[in-house]
Amino acid sequence: MIALLQRVLEAEVRVEGAVVASIRRGLLAFIGVRPDDDATTAQKLLGKVLKYRVFADERGKMNLNLGQINGDLLLVPQFTLAADTRHGLRPGFSTAASPELGRRLFEELIAAARTQHLRVECGVFGAHMQVALVNDGPVTFWLEE
Repeated sequence: MIALLQRVLEAEVRVEGAVVASIRRGLLAFIGVRPDDDATTAQKLLGKVLKYRVFADERGKMNLNLGQINGDLLLVPQFTLAADTRHGLRPGFSTAASPELGRRLFEELIAAARTQHLRVECGVFGAHMQVALVNDGPVTFWLEE
């Protein structure tokens, strides 16, 4: 599994013009699922997302995680993260999970996140979404499990 993690001051997801999720200060994580991923992979990735230290402490160093700053978490499914871009000028998606597996693991990730973190919002699997964000830094990390 892949998470493209962005530290944000705010972010929101719209589907068909309606806001379906929004957060204030925290993390926006775009989630990609690969064919060999499973529930264990999802749990490991979630652990990294929640514990990754990307927020500044009193000395300005990135030493604090999402829970330590009482931040929000927005999870957005993005199958294109798992695309094969090594050849040609068009992405291939044979390296991405099937829609069924992707949906199941994304839903498991959301459920697990909600048991481990206070405020969790999410995008809509399979929907055409518009994501707006204010990246703080900018700070962006690619996490894999």
